[in-house]
Amino acid sequence: MNGNVNTSAVIGGSRKASWLIRFTQWRERHISAKNFTLILAVIVGLFSAFAALILKNLIHFIQHFLTENFSTNEANYLYLLYPVVGIFLAGLFIRYIVRDDIGHGVTKILYAISRKQARIRPHNMYSSVVASSITIGFGGSVGAEAPIVLTGSAIGSNLGKLFRVDARTMMLLVGCGAAGAVAGIFKAPIAGLVFTIEVLLIDLTMSSLMPLLISSVTAATVSYIATGTESMFHFTMVNSFTMERIPYVILMGIICGFVSLYFSETMNKLEDFFRRYKNPYVKFVIGGVALSLLIFIFPSLYGEGYETIELLLNGSNPTEWGAAMDNSFFYGHSRMLLIYLALVVLFKVFATTATNAGGGCGGIFAPSLFLGCITGFVYSRFCNNMGLSVYLPENNFALFGMAGLMSGVMHAPLTGIFLIAELTGGYDLFLPLMITSAFSYLTIRVFQSHSIYSMRLAKKGELLTHHKDQSILTLMRTENVIEKDFKTTTADMELGSFTTIISESRRNLFPVLNKDNRLVGIVQLDDVRHYMFRSELYHRYTMDKFMREPVARLSVTDAMDVVMRKFDDTRAWNLPVEDEDGRYLGFVSRSKIFNEYRKIMLDYSDE
Repeated sequence: MNGNVNTSAVIGGSRKASWLIRFTQWRERHISAKNFTLILAVIVGLFSAFAALILKNLIHFIQHFLTENFSTNEANYLYLLYPVVGIFLAGLFIRYIVRDDIGHGVTKILYAISRKQARIRPHNMYSSVVASSITIGFGGSVGAEAPIVLTGSAIGSNLGKLFRVDARTMMLLVGCGAAGAVAGIFKAPIAGLVFTIEVLLIDLTMSSLMPLLISSVTAATVSYIATGTESMFHFTMVNSFTMERIPYVILMGIICGFVSLYFSETMNKLEDFFRRYKNPYVKFVIGGVALSLLIFIFPSLYGEGYETIELLLNGSNPTEWGAAMDNSFFYGHSRMLLIYLALVVLFKVFATTATNAGGGCGGIFAPSLFLGCITGFVYSRFCNNMGLSVYLPENNFALFGMAGLMSGVMHAPLTGIFLIAELTGGYDLFLPLMITSAFSYLTIRVFQSHSIYSMRLAKKGELLTHHKDQSILTLMRTENVIEKDFKTTTADMELGSFTTIISESRRNLFPVLNKDNRLVGIVQLDDVRHYMFRSELYHRYTMDKFMREPVARLSVTDAMDVVMRKFDDTRAWNLPVEDEDGRYLGFVSRSKIFNEYRKIMLDYSDE
């Protein structure tokens, strides 16, 4: 029976390989590589948009089903139950069905681009959709955008893997999936394109621009057809922007930068706290209890928070804005609105981290928009209550805050500008959006050189950047440049025996190993050249007389920029490499690194 199964599998695999070979041969004859990439970009855009629509509808269905009968004028105790159930179910799905970590979606994409040749596992095409819809539908205080970006990138990666495209095209298809996902879920094609360039660090060249643009436009078109042409958030500009408000907009940007810093730093510290606990059920209990209590006290933290954003963008008086406190103990106390919203800003990061660390799945797109909207509203409302001579329209400043937080948290000012303009149709406010985004970004850059997505990868030297040299070094792996054709010797080997090794070697360098395969020194041919032809010394000298300590040692886990730094510091031409346990593996040479560097540079250069 087993033999029959294996035979069937082989036959099935052969048929698949045969089909791919025939298709590849036909495609190479009739479709150029550039045009084929554009076709794949359209397909990636279509599937990314469909995935985004499925995720949004699942979330809305679950939320409506669970909360449609909630009372608005009193606390609802089911807020204590729903979030816990959501992250528990999502955690079970991830732990026992997916069996892989699917959190930090954008960080995973960055890691795949930098260290895995843009290869993302097939389950990511659906697992994030399922897990995040359960998490957010039941009230998890996270966003659906990062999971759908991972889904879109996984679609691009696996489509590229299916058609066996080269590494550069694979990376581009991952970017197309991300661009299509953002464009599809937000109906924002420009933001999808800019996000991919700014956050995923895909280089902007003519060969990469068109596939990204096509994927974004395709996904946005599908969303327009399915949900209408209206912007995601309804926004009507009542007060035009005036130049006298520029100083207040600049201050708004600086405040957004500090709120972004608070959000990023606090999230990192909270994640470090949860990381101390290895048992997932302990994390679930801590995260679930914290999340449920926070949502019970501040119902605005339930889910993505888009209802609160819509309310603050379109409300015109304290009564309408006070609806943000519905379902809570604060209901009916409109004078406490600013205090309530300030507390929501303070505790949002705790709710978001508790959701993901407790077992849920979600991203920080929506939390960034949510926090930015509230920050802008609170700032402008507070200034107006102070009786300043210049009136600051709360609706407009809520919009500016969304752009500011997006720019600060993600270190992506262009994404913040275009996303908010496309989300709300607020193109008439482009100048203040630019000012807020720029000053928010400049403020957080003083304290953080990397975004919340990339800082951990940057610390490990695993982040691909727009710096060409650094990017190529990041793509290189130490294990791929190790040379192992060096003849080895031992410290007690006699000179006579060593001359035989010299005659068999094409190298002038000989590692000296002990019985545990650890490097104790190296012998260079020049050090024995004057002795090797004197046979009377063959039994007098052993290799410990000639060996020397290497000027530096490399570890197979060293990032390539670390390797290059050691070469520069020592001016050596060859350096030995050891595994994680200190055992000898081989040598790395400057020439080997240069050849690999040039190969990667050619692979990723424009045609």
